[in-house]
Amino acid sequence: MKKLYINGKIYVDKEHFEESMLISNGIIVALGTNEELMKYEADEVVDLLGKTMLPGLNDSHLHLTMMGDYMNICNLTSAKSIDEVVGLGKKFLAEHPDTKVLIGKGWNQNSFQEGERRFINRHDLDRISTDIPIVFDRVCIHVSVGNTKALEILNIDETTKIKGGEIQLGADGKPNGIFNEGAVKLIQSVIPSKSAEDISRDFIRAMDYAVSVGLTSVQSCDVMSKDFEKVFNAIDNIVKENKLKLRYSHQFNFQDIEDFKAYLRSEHLYGVYDEKMYSKGALKLFKDGSLGARTALMSTGYNDAPHETGVDALDDDKLYELCKLAHENNIRVLIHAIGDKAIQSVIDVYEKLIDDKNNILRHGIVHNQITTKAQLEKIAELGLTVMYQPIFLLSDIAIINDRVGDELEKTSYAFNSLYQMGAPVSLSTDAPVEDCNPFENIYVAVNRMRFDFTPKGGYFKEECMSVSDAIDAYTIKSAYLEGQEDFKGRLKPGFVADMVILDRDIFTIDKTEIKDIKVVETIVGGNTVYKS
Repeated sequence: MKKLYINGKIYVDKEHFEESMLISNGIIVALGTNEELMKYEADEVVDLLGKTMLPGLNDSHLHLTMMGDYMNICNLTSAKSIDEVVGLGKKFLAEHPDTKVLIGKGWNQNSFQEGERRFINRHDLDRISTDIPIVFDRVCIHVSVGNTKALEILNIDETTKIKGGEIQLGADGKPNGIFNEGAVKLIQSVIPSKSAEDISRDFIRAMDYAVSVGLTSVQSCDVMSKDFEKVFNAIDNIVKENKLKLRYSHQFNFQDIEDFKAYLRSEHLYGVYDEKMYSKGALKLFKDGSLGARTALMSTGYNDAPHETGVDALDDDKLYELCKLAHENNIRVLIHAIGDKAIQSVIDVYEKLIDDKNNILRHGIVHNQITTKAQLEKIAELGLTVMYQPIFLLSDIAIINDRVGDELEKTSYAFNSLYQMGAPVSLSTDAPVEDCNPFENIYVAVNRMRFDFTPKGGYFKEECMSVSDAIDAYTIKSAYLEGQEDFKGRLKPGFVADMVILDRDIFTIDKTEIKDIKVVETIVGGNTVYKS
Protein backbone atom coordinates (compact mmCIF):
# COMPACT_ATOMS: atom_id res chain seq x y z
CA MET A 1 0.00 0.00 0.00
CA LYS A 2 1.58 3.24 -1.20
CA LYS A 3 0.29 6.60 -0.04
CA LEU A 4 1.42 9.97 -1.37
CA TYR A 5 1.04 13.17 0.65
CA ILE A 6 1.17 16.39 -1.40
CA ASN A 7 0.91 20.16 -0.82
CA GLY A 8 2.21 20.06 2.71
CA LYS A 9 4.79 21.75 4.90
CA ILE A 10 6.63 18.65 6.07
CA TYR A 11 9.25 19.17 8.77
CA VAL A 12 12.39 17.20 7.96
CA ASP A 13 15.08 18.97 9.98
CA LYS A 14 15.85 22.42 11.31
CA GLU A 15 14.91 24.93 8.54
CA HIS A 16 14.38 22.02 6.14
CA PHE A 17 10.86 21.37 4.88
CA GLU A 18 9.49 19.37 1.97
CA GLU A 19 6.23 19.58 0.05
CA SER A 20 5.48 15.93 -0.61
CA MET A 21 6.14 12.52 0.96
CA LEU A 22 5.65 8.95 -0.25
CA ILE A 23 5.16 6.07 2.17
CA SER A 24 4.91 2.36 1.45
CA ASN A 25 3.79 -0.28 3.95
CA GLY A 26 4.31 2.09 6.86
CA ILE A 27 7.82 3.24 5.86
CA ILE A 28 8.82 6.58 4.35
CA VAL A 29 10.17 6.05 0.84
CA ALA A 30 10.85 9.53 -0.49
CA LEU A 31 10.39 13.26 0.12
CA GLY A 32 10.54 16.15 -2.29
CA THR A 33 8.39 18.49 -4.35
CA ASN A 34 4.96 17.55 -5.67
CA GLU A 35 6.43 17.39 -9.15
CA GLU A 36 9.25 15.05 -8.11
CA LEU A 37 7.03 12.60 -6.28
CA MET A 38 3.98 12.60 -8.55
CA LYS A 39 6.00 10.38 -10.90
CA TYR A 40 5.52 7.53 -8.42
CA GLU A 41 2.41 5.40 -8.66
CA ALA A 42 0.43 5.55 -5.42
CA ASP A 43 -2.67 3.74 -4.22
CA GLU A 44 -3.87 6.89 -2.48
CA VAL A 45 -3.05 10.58 -2.78
CA VAL A 46 -3.68 12.82 0.26
CA ASP A 47 -3.79 16.59 -0.24
CA LEU A 48 -2.50 18.28 2.92
CA LEU A 49 -3.87 21.63 1.73
CA GLY A 50 -0.80 23.43 3.01
CA LYS A 51 -0.99 22.01 6.53
CA THR A 52 2.11 21.41 8.65
CA MET A 53 3.23 17.85 9.30
CA LEU A 54 5.64 16.91 12.12
CA PRO A 55 7.24 13.63 13.09
CA GLY A 56 5.08 11.84 15.64
CA LEU A 57 5.70 13.23 19.12
CA ASN A 58 7.32 11.04 21.77
CA ASP A 59 6.70 11.76 25.47
CA SER A 60 9.86 10.49 27.16
CA HIS A 61 8.35 10.08 30.63
CA LEU A 62 4.76 9.68 31.75
CA HIS A 63 2.43 7.20 33.49
CA LEU A 64 -0.14 6.02 30.97
CA THR A 65 -2.26 3.73 33.14
CA MET A 66 -2.30 6.32 35.92
CA MET A 67 -3.56 8.82 33.34
CA GLY A 68 -6.45 6.51 32.58
CA ASP A 69 -7.10 6.07 36.29
CA TYR A 70 -7.20 9.86 36.77
CA MET A 71 -9.96 10.08 34.19
CA ASN A 72 -12.28 8.08 36.44
CA ILE A 73 -11.67 9.42 39.97
CA CYS A 74 -12.11 12.64 41.97
CA ASN A 75 -10.06 15.26 40.10
CA LEU A 76 -8.70 17.89 42.50
CA THR A 77 -6.57 19.93 40.10
CA SER A 78 -9.02 22.82 40.01
CA ALA A 79 -9.11 23.30 43.80
CA LYS A 80 -8.06 26.81 44.88
CA SER A 81 -8.44 26.19 48.61
CA ILE A 82 -8.73 23.45 51.20
CA ASP A 83 -12.47 24.10 51.33
CA GLU A 84 -12.68 23.46 47.58
CA VAL A 85 -10.80 20.16 48.00
CA VAL A 86 -13.38 19.17 50.62
CA GLY A 87 -16.22 20.35 48.41
CA LEU A 88 -14.99 18.35 45.41
CA GLY A 89 -14.77 15.25 47.58
CA LYS A 90 -18.32 15.71 48.89
CA LYS A 91 -19.63 16.34 45.36
CA PHE A 92 -17.97 13.16 44.05
CA LEU A 93 -19.50 11.06 46.85
CA ALA A 94 -22.93 12.56 46.21
CA GLU A 95 -22.65 11.61 42.54
CA HIS A 96 -21.15 8.17 43.28
CA PRO A 97 -22.98 6.98 46.43
CA ASP A 98 -21.69 3.39 46.12
CA THR A 99 -18.04 4.47 46.50
CA LYS A 100 -16.20 2.14 48.91
CA VAL A 101 -12.89 4.04 48.91
CA LEU A 102 -12.74 7.70 47.81
CA ILE A 103 -9.65 8.34 45.70
CA GLY A 104 -8.69 11.86 44.67
CA LYS A 105 -5.66 13.22 42.86
CA GLY A 106 -4.16 16.54 41.87
CA TRP A 107 -4.38 18.96 44.83
CA ASN A 108 -1.58 21.49 45.11
CA GLN A 109 -1.26 23.77 48.13
CA ASN A 110 0.83 26.19 46.05
CA SER A 111 -2.27 26.85 43.94
CA PHE A 112 -4.51 27.66 46.90
CA GLN A 113 -5.69 31.28 46.66
CA GLU A 114 -8.01 31.37 49.66
CA GLY A 115 -7.48 30.33 53.27
CA GLU A 116 -4.37 28.48 54.40
CA ARG A 117 -1.73 27.46 51.83
CA ARG A 118 -0.74 24.22 53.52
CA PHE A 119 -0.92 20.50 52.93
CA ILE A 120 -4.36 19.05 53.51
CA ASN A 121 -4.51 16.56 56.39
CA ARG A 122 -6.73 13.81 57.77
CA HIS A 123 -8.90 16.28 59.67
CA ASP A 124 -9.75 18.05 56.39
CA LEU A 125 -10.66 14.72 54.76
CA ASP A 126 -12.74 13.74 57.79
CA ARG A 127 -15.01 16.64 56.83
CA ILE A 128 -15.83 14.66 53.66
CA SER A 129 -16.46 11.33 55.38
CA THR A 130 -15.47 9.32 58.45
CA ASP A 131 -17.37 6.24 57.25
CA ILE A 132 -15.19 5.21 54.30
CA PRO A 133 -11.42 5.48 53.73
CA ILE A 134 -10.23 8.45 51.69
CA VAL A 135 -6.84 8.90 49.99
CA PHE A 136 -6.04 12.15 48.18
CA ASP A 137 -2.74 12.42 46.26
CA ARG A 138 -0.87 15.67 45.82
CA VAL A 139 -0.30 16.67 42.18
CA CYS A 140 3.33 15.45 42.29
CA ILE A 141 2.23 11.99 43.54
CA HIS A 142 5.02 12.16 46.15
CA VAL A 143 2.61 13.05 48.94
CA SER A 144 -0.67 11.33 49.81
CA VAL A 145 -3.14 12.12 52.56
CA GLY A 146 -5.49 9.66 54.25
CA ASN A 147 -8.47 10.31 56.48
CA THR A 148 -8.83 8.88 59.99
CA LYS A 149 -10.79 5.86 58.71
CA ALA A 150 -7.96 4.92 56.32
CA LEU A 151 -5.40 5.10 59.14
CA GLU A 152 -7.59 2.99 61.40
CA ILE A 153 -8.05 0.27 58.77
CA LEU A 154 -4.28 0.04 58.28
CA ASN A 155 -3.54 0.23 62.04
CA ILE A 156 -1.24 3.22 61.52
CA ASP A 157 -0.21 5.08 64.65
CA GLU A 158 2.68 7.21 65.93
CA THR A 159 4.96 4.13 66.14
CA THR A 160 4.59 3.18 62.47
CA LYS A 161 7.80 3.80 60.52
CA ILE A 162 8.65 3.46 56.81
CA LYS A 163 12.19 3.52 55.42
CA GLY A 164 12.63 6.02 52.60
CA GLY A 165 9.49 7.91 53.56
CA GLU A 166 7.75 9.79 56.34
CA ILE A 167 4.46 9.46 58.18
CA GLN A 168 4.03 12.97 59.53
CA LEU A 169 2.85 13.61 63.09
CA GLY A 170 0.62 16.49 64.14
CA ALA A 171 0.95 18.75 67.16
CA ASP A 172 -0.77 16.08 69.24
CA GLY A 173 1.97 13.56 68.43
CA LYS A 174 -0.44 11.45 66.35
CA PRO A 175 -0.28 10.86 62.56
CA ASN A 176 -1.86 13.80 60.77
CA GLY A 177 -2.63 11.72 57.66
CA ILE A 178 0.23 13.08 55.53
CA PHE A 179 2.50 10.46 53.93
CA ASN A 180 5.45 11.21 51.66
CA GLU A 181 7.78 9.26 49.36
CA GLY A 182 8.20 5.62 50.44
CA ALA A 183 5.31 5.94 52.89
CA VAL A 184 2.87 6.82 50.09
CA LYS A 185 2.54 3.14 49.17
CA LEU A 186 1.45 2.35 52.72
CA ILE A 187 -1.55 4.67 52.79
CA GLN A 188 -2.43 3.73 49.20
CA SER A 189 -2.60 0.07 50.24
CA VAL A 190 -6.08 0.80 51.64
CA ILE A 191 -7.19 1.13 47.98
CA PRO A 192 -8.31 -2.23 46.53
CA SER A 193 -5.91 -3.64 43.96
CA LYS A 194 -6.94 -3.18 40.37
CA SER A 195 -7.78 -6.22 38.30
CA ALA A 196 -6.07 -6.89 34.97
CA GLU A 197 -9.29 -5.71 33.31
CA ASP A 198 -9.15 -2.41 35.25
CA ILE A 199 -5.53 -1.88 34.21
CA SER A 200 -6.32 -2.62 30.58
CA ARG A 201 -9.29 -0.23 30.62
CA ASP A 202 -7.18 2.56 32.16
CA PHE A 203 -4.40 1.98 29.63
CA ILE A 204 -6.69 2.07 26.60
CA ARG A 205 -8.59 5.14 27.85
CA ALA A 206 -5.32 7.06 28.26
CA MET A 207 -3.87 5.77 25.00
CA ASP A 208 -6.88 7.04 23.06
CA TYR A 209 -6.38 10.49 24.58
CA ALA A 210 -2.62 10.44 23.95
CA VAL A 211 -2.97 9.84 20.21
CA SER A 212 -5.63 12.57 20.02
CA VAL A 213 -3.04 15.15 21.12
CA GLY A 214 -0.35 13.92 18.72
CA LEU A 215 1.66 11.35 20.67
CA THR A 216 2.82 8.41 18.58
CA SER A 217 5.31 7.08 21.15
CA VAL A 218 5.34 7.04 24.93
CA GLN A 219 7.93 5.95 27.46
CA SER A 220 5.74 5.07 30.38
CA CYS A 221 6.29 4.14 34.01
CA ASP A 222 3.29 1.92 34.72
CA VAL A 223 5.00 -0.98 36.47
CA MET A 224 5.83 -0.66 40.17
CA SER A 225 7.20 -3.41 42.40
CA LYS A 226 3.73 -4.23 43.74
CA ASP A 227 1.74 -6.52 41.41
CA PHE A 228 4.32 -6.07 38.65
CA GLU A 229 3.42 -9.35 36.91
CA LYS A 230 -0.25 -8.33 36.70
CA VAL A 231 0.57 -4.99 35.09
CA PHE A 232 3.03 -6.52 32.64
CA ASN A 233 0.48 -9.19 31.70
CA ALA A 234 -2.27 -6.63 31.15
CA ILE A 235 -0.10 -4.56 28.79
CA ASP A 236 1.34 -7.67 27.09
CA ASN A 237 -2.22 -8.80 26.34
CA ILE A 238 -3.09 -5.45 24.77
CA VAL A 239 -0.10 -5.97 22.48
CA LYS A 240 -1.07 -9.56 21.66
CA GLU A 241 -4.61 -8.46 20.82
CA ASN A 242 -3.26 -5.80 18.41
CA LYS A 243 -4.89 -2.99 20.38
CA LEU A 244 -1.74 -0.89 20.70
CA LYS A 245 -2.22 2.39 18.83
CA LEU A 246 1.14 3.96 19.65
CA ARG A 247 4.72 2.82 20.24
CA TYR A 248 5.21 1.93 23.88
CA SER A 249 8.40 1.61 25.90
CA HIS A 250 8.41 0.50 29.55
CA GLN A 251 9.98 2.41 32.42
CA PHE A 252 9.57 -0.16 35.19
CA ASN A 253 10.19 0.80 38.82
CA PHE A 254 11.86 -1.60 41.26
CA GLN A 255 13.26 0.08 44.36
CA ASP A 256 14.00 -3.33 45.91
CA ILE A 257 16.72 -5.43 44.32
CA GLU A 258 14.94 -8.73 44.98
CA ASP A 259 11.90 -7.50 43.05
CA PHE A 260 14.20 -6.43 40.22
CA LYS A 261 15.85 -9.87 40.18
CA ALA A 262 12.40 -11.47 40.00
CA TYR A 263 11.69 -9.34 36.92
CA LEU A 264 14.98 -10.42 35.35
CA ARG A 265 13.95 -14.07 35.79
CA SER A 266 10.49 -13.56 34.31
CA GLU A 267 9.18 -10.73 32.10
CA HIS A 268 12.65 -9.69 30.96
CA LEU A 269 13.16 -13.13 29.42
CA TYR A 270 9.67 -14.00 28.24
CA GLY A 271 7.90 -10.76 27.27
CA VAL A 272 6.34 -10.22 23.83
CA TYR A 273 8.66 -7.40 22.76
CA ASP A 274 9.56 -6.51 19.18
CA GLU A 275 11.58 -3.35 20.07
CA LYS A 276 9.75 -1.38 17.40
CA MET A 277 6.17 -1.11 18.59
CA TYR A 278 6.66 -2.53 22.09
CA SER A 279 9.98 -2.19 23.92
CA LYS A 280 11.43 -3.59 27.16
CA GLY A 281 12.62 -0.11 28.04
CA ALA A 282 14.41 0.94 31.19
CA LEU A 283 14.67 0.54 34.95
CA LYS A 284 13.16 3.65 36.55
CA LEU A 285 14.30 4.54 40.08
CA PHE A 286 13.30 7.28 42.52
CA LYS A 287 16.10 9.08 44.36
CA ASP A 288 14.02 11.87 45.89
CA GLY A 289 10.65 13.62 45.79
CA SER A 290 9.31 16.94 44.52
CA LEU A 291 10.11 20.61 44.99
CA GLY A 292 6.53 21.59 45.76
CA ALA A 293 6.31 19.05 48.57
CA ARG A 294 9.81 19.94 49.86
CA THR A 295 10.81 16.28 49.46
CA ALA A 296 13.38 16.97 46.70
CA LEU A 297 16.77 16.17 48.25
CA MET A 298 18.83 19.33 48.70
CA SER A 299 22.48 19.80 49.64
CA THR A 300 21.49 22.52 52.10
CA GLY A 301 18.23 23.39 53.83
CA TYR A 302 15.37 24.86 51.84
CA ASN A 303 15.56 28.62 51.54
CA ASP A 304 12.05 28.93 53.05
CA ALA A 305 12.44 26.02 55.51
CA PRO A 306 16.14 25.76 56.51
CA HIS A 307 15.53 22.77 58.79
CA GLU A 308 14.23 20.67 55.86
CA THR A 309 16.50 19.07 53.23
CA GLY A 310 14.09 16.66 51.54
CA VAL A 311 13.77 12.89 51.48
CA ASP A 312 16.37 10.34 50.39
CA ALA A 313 14.04 7.76 48.81
CA LEU A 314 16.89 5.34 47.99
CA ASP A 315 20.24 5.46 49.77
CA ASP A 316 23.37 5.71 47.65
CA ASP A 317 24.55 2.14 48.28
CA LYS A 318 21.23 0.61 47.18
CA LEU A 319 21.05 3.02 44.26
CA TYR A 320 24.44 1.87 43.03
CA GLU A 321 23.57 -1.81 43.60
CA LEU A 322 20.42 -1.54 41.48
CA CYS A 323 22.14 0.50 38.76
CA LYS A 324 25.06 -1.93 38.60
CA LEU A 325 22.78 -4.94 38.22
CA ALA A 326 20.85 -3.20 35.44
CA HIS A 327 24.04 -2.11 33.70
CA GLU A 328 25.42 -5.66 33.82
CA ASN A 329 22.22 -6.86 32.15
CA ASN A 330 22.41 -4.16 29.44
CA ILE A 331 19.34 -2.38 30.82
CA ARG A 332 19.11 1.39 30.62
CA VAL A 333 18.57 3.18 33.95
CA LEU A 334 16.54 6.38 34.40
CA ILE A 335 16.56 8.01 37.83
CA HIS A 336 14.07 10.52 39.17
CA ALA A 337 16.19 13.28 40.73
CA ILE A 338 15.00 16.85 41.39
CA GLY A 339 17.10 18.33 44.21
CA ASP A 340 20.77 19.19 43.65
CA LYS A 341 21.95 16.63 46.23
CA ALA A 342 19.91 13.88 44.56
CA ILE A 343 21.28 14.87 41.15
CA GLN A 344 24.86 14.77 42.46
CA SER A 345 24.31 11.25 43.82
CA VAL A 346 22.99 10.14 40.44
CA ILE A 347 25.92 11.70 38.58
CA ASP A 348 28.35 9.97 40.95
CA VAL A 349 26.71 6.56 40.41
CA TYR A 350 26.67 6.90 36.64
CA GLU A 351 30.29 8.05 36.56
CA LYS A 352 31.26 4.75 38.21
CA LEU A 353 29.34 2.75 35.59
CA ILE A 354 30.12 4.58 32.37
CA ASP A 355 33.45 3.69 30.76
CA ASP A 356 35.41 6.42 28.99
CA LYS A 357 32.40 8.77 29.17
CA ASN A 358 30.66 6.54 26.58
CA ASN A 359 27.06 6.22 27.73
CA ILE A 360 26.19 3.36 25.39
CA LEU A 361 23.08 2.31 27.32
CA ARG A 362 21.76 5.89 27.42
CA HIS A 363 21.44 6.04 31.23
CA GLY A 364 19.69 9.23 32.27
CA ILE A 365 18.01 11.56 34.73
CA VAL A 366 14.29 12.25 34.94
CA HIS A 367 13.41 15.87 35.89
CA ASN A 368 16.91 17.27 36.66
CA GLN A 369 15.38 20.46 38.04
CA ILE A 370 17.65 22.03 40.67
CA THR A 371 21.18 22.05 39.29
CA THR A 372 24.49 23.84 39.65
CA LYS A 373 26.47 24.90 36.59
CA ALA A 374 29.11 22.26 37.42
CA GLN A 375 26.45 19.56 37.47
CA LEU A 376 25.11 20.63 34.07
CA GLU A 377 28.61 20.49 32.64
CA LYS A 378 29.24 17.01 34.08
CA ILE A 379 25.92 15.72 32.73
CA ALA A 380 26.88 16.94 29.26
CA GLU A 381 30.39 15.52 29.58
CA LEU A 382 29.07 12.05 30.51
CA GLY A 383 26.42 12.17 27.78
CA LEU A 384 23.66 11.46 30.26
CA THR A 385 20.17 11.61 28.79
CA VAL A 386 17.78 14.03 30.48
CA MET A 387 13.98 14.01 30.49
CA TYR A 388 12.80 17.58 31.21
CA GLN A 389 9.23 18.76 31.88
CA PRO A 390 9.05 22.47 30.94
CA ILE A 391 5.33 22.47 31.78
CA PHE A 392 6.23 22.10 35.48
CA LEU A 393 7.12 25.80 35.34
CA LEU A 394 3.40 26.67 35.20
CA SER A 395 3.22 26.05 38.93
CA ASP A 396 6.88 26.05 39.94
CA ILE A 397 7.70 29.60 38.80
CA ALA A 398 5.90 30.81 41.91
CA ILE A 399 7.97 28.73 44.34
CA ILE A 400 11.47 28.18 42.91
CA ASN A 401 13.08 31.27 44.45
CA ASP A 402 11.39 30.66 47.79
CA ARG A 403 12.66 27.09 47.82
CA VAL A 404 16.25 27.46 46.57
CA GLY A 405 17.24 31.16 46.65
CA ASP A 406 18.75 33.49 44.05
CA GLU A 407 22.02 31.75 43.20
CA LEU A 408 20.75 28.21 42.62
CA GLU A 409 17.65 29.48 40.82
CA LYS A 410 19.85 30.90 38.02
CA THR A 411 21.11 27.46 36.95
CA SER A 412 17.95 25.43 37.55
CA TYR A 413 15.30 24.30 35.04
CA ALA A 414 18.10 24.96 32.57
CA PHE A 415 16.85 22.84 29.71
CA ASN A 416 18.02 25.17 26.94
CA SER A 417 21.52 25.56 28.40
CA LEU A 418 21.93 21.80 28.70
CA TYR A 419 20.53 21.27 25.20
CA GLN A 420 23.01 23.78 23.76
CA MET A 421 25.84 21.99 25.61
CA GLY A 422 25.05 19.00 23.39
CA ALA A 423 23.47 16.81 26.05
CA PRO A 424 20.69 14.51 24.79
CA VAL A 425 17.71 16.42 26.19
CA SER A 426 14.18 15.14 25.63
CA LEU A 427 10.84 16.58 26.69
CA SER A 428 8.01 14.96 28.61
CA THR A 429 5.03 15.83 30.80
CA ASP A 430 5.09 13.23 33.61
CA ALA A 431 1.34 12.91 32.96
CA PRO A 432 -0.92 12.76 34.85
CA VAL A 433 1.13 15.22 36.94
CA GLU A 434 0.48 17.54 33.98
CA ASP A 435 -1.63 17.02 30.86
CA CYS A 436 0.25 15.00 28.22
CA ASN A 437 -0.68 17.53 25.50
CA PRO A 438 2.73 18.16 23.87
CA PHE A 439 1.79 21.56 22.48
CA GLU A 440 1.12 23.02 25.91
CA ASN A 441 4.52 21.65 26.94
CA ILE A 442 6.26 23.08 23.86
CA TYR A 443 4.57 26.42 24.56
CA VAL A 444 6.26 26.55 27.97
CA ALA A 445 9.60 25.33 26.59
CA VAL A 446 9.57 28.12 24.00
CA ASN A 447 8.02 30.95 26.07
CA ARG A 448 8.71 30.04 29.73
CA MET A 449 5.46 31.79 30.62
CA ARG A 450 2.22 30.69 32.23
CA PHE A 451 -0.87 30.49 30.07
CA ASP A 452 -1.75 34.07 31.12
CA PHE A 453 1.59 35.16 29.52
CA THR A 454 3.35 35.91 32.81
CA PRO A 455 6.07 36.63 33.63
CA LYS A 456 6.31 39.02 30.70
CA GLY A 457 9.21 38.13 28.42
CA GLY A 458 9.64 34.72 30.03
CA TYR A 459 11.14 33.28 33.20
CA PHE A 460 14.95 33.46 32.68
CA LYS A 461 14.27 33.99 28.98
CA GLU A 462 17.77 32.87 27.99
CA GLU A 463 16.50 29.37 28.78
CA CYS A 464 13.72 29.59 26.16
CA MET A 465 14.17 26.92 23.50
CA SER A 466 13.65 27.58 19.81
CA VAL A 467 10.56 25.97 18.28
CA SER A 468 12.61 23.54 16.19
CA ASP A 469 14.80 22.56 19.16
CA ALA A 470 11.70 21.86 21.26
CA ILE A 471 10.20 19.74 18.47
CA ASP A 472 13.48 17.85 18.06
CA ALA A 473 13.59 17.24 21.82
CA TYR A 474 10.11 15.74 21.49
CA THR A 475 11.00 13.57 18.49
CA ILE A 476 14.53 12.56 17.50
CA LYS A 477 16.02 13.25 20.95
CA SER A 478 13.30 11.22 22.66
CA ALA A 479 13.96 8.43 20.17
CA TYR A 480 17.69 8.64 20.98
CA LEU A 481 16.89 8.12 24.64
CA GLU A 482 15.33 4.76 23.70
CA GLY A 483 18.15 3.81 21.31
CA GLN A 484 15.64 4.03 18.45
CA GLU A 485 16.85 7.10 16.60
CA ASP A 486 17.76 4.96 13.58
CA PHE A 487 14.12 4.31 12.62
CA LYS A 488 11.86 6.94 14.22
CA GLY A 489 11.83 10.59 15.26
CA ARG A 490 12.37 12.06 11.79
CA LEU A 491 10.43 12.18 8.54
CA LYS A 492 13.14 10.76 6.30
CA PRO A 493 13.44 7.83 3.89
CA GLY A 494 13.77 4.55 5.75
CA PHE A 495 12.05 5.85 8.90
CA VAL A 496 8.64 4.66 10.08
CA ALA A 497 5.71 6.77 8.96
CA ASP A 498 4.80 8.17 12.37
CA MET A 499 3.52 11.72 11.95
CA VAL A 500 1.03 14.30 13.07
CA ILE A 501 -0.85 16.87 10.99
CA LEU A 502 -1.60 20.20 12.70
CA ASP A 503 -4.41 22.73 12.34
CA ARG A 504 -1.92 25.59 12.08
CA ASP A 505 1.76 26.18 11.35
CA ILE A 506 3.73 25.90 14.57
CA PHE A 507 6.74 27.55 12.91
CA THR A 508 5.05 30.79 11.84
CA ILE A 509 2.24 31.49 14.32
CA ASP A 510 2.86 33.76 17.28
CA LYS A 511 4.69 31.62 19.83
CA THR A 512 2.04 32.37 22.43
CA GLU A 513 -0.49 30.49 20.26
CA ILE A 514 1.42 27.19 20.33
CA LYS A 515 -0.56 25.96 23.35
CA ASP A 516 -3.76 26.26 21.29
CA ILE A 517 -2.62 23.99 18.43
CA LYS A 518 -4.99 21.11 17.70
CA VAL A 519 -4.19 17.84 15.98
CA VAL A 520 -5.97 17.13 12.70
CA GLU A 521 -4.63 13.59 12.28
CA THR A 522 -2.23 11.23 14.04
CA ILE A 523 -0.58 8.48 12.01
CA VAL A 524 1.47 5.53 13.34
CA GLY A 525 3.25 3.22 10.93
CA GLY A 526 1.26 4.70 8.07
CA ASN A 527 -2.08 3.99 9.76
CA THR A 528 -4.41 6.73 11.01
CA VAL A 529 -4.99 6.24 14.74
CA TYR A 530 -6.79 9.54 15.33
CA LYS A 531 -8.62 12.01 13.09
CA SER A 532 -10.44 15.10 14.30
